[in-house]
Amino acid sequence: MKNLSYPIGRWKQPVALTDVERASAIETLAATPAELRSAVAGLDDEQLDTTYRPDGWTVRQVVHHLPDSHLNAYVRFKLGVTEDLPTIRPYREAAWAELPDSQGPIEVSLRLLDAVHERWVGLLLRFSDAHWERQIDHPEIGRLRLDALLSQYAWHGPHHVAHITALRARMGW
Repeated sequence: MKNLSYPIGRWKQPVALTDVERASAIETLAATPAELRSAVAGLDDEQLDTTYRPDGWTVRQVVHHLPDSHLNAYVRFKLGVTEDLPTIRPYREAAWAELPDSQGPIEVSLRLLDAVHERWVGLLLRFSDAHWERQIDHPEIGRLRLDALLSQYAWHGPHHVAHITALRARMGW
């Protein structure tokens, strides 16, 4: 049976990325909003309220989670280039997924993800090599170069899109 929690595998933290790997990761980030829209296209409320795995989030919660997470990521990158080794603040993703705004219509979160990625990708495309070498301190992971953080979020979007597309395939939607 395919791993329902990690359908594309777990993220592997790199030490650093090459220029080609960075460009590929940024392309993935840029494509994530459209990939998510495609993954949820045509789903009705009952389908959106289906969990992608036992004890997992609903499709609706996954859609709302992505802009929550990527907003945090965007801020982490901005802190990383404007402060010396900032300690970033983790947040309780599961608790956020239970909040009322994670139970409502998905369109606002799809638009929010579009906007965040437009700003974020625009910022990343203007980074110098020195920007990529800067670090943040993540209390749960440790020190991360910004290019390693980029690889995490280039994995994160497709990871959740795969939750939805794998569910659709299993359910015949």
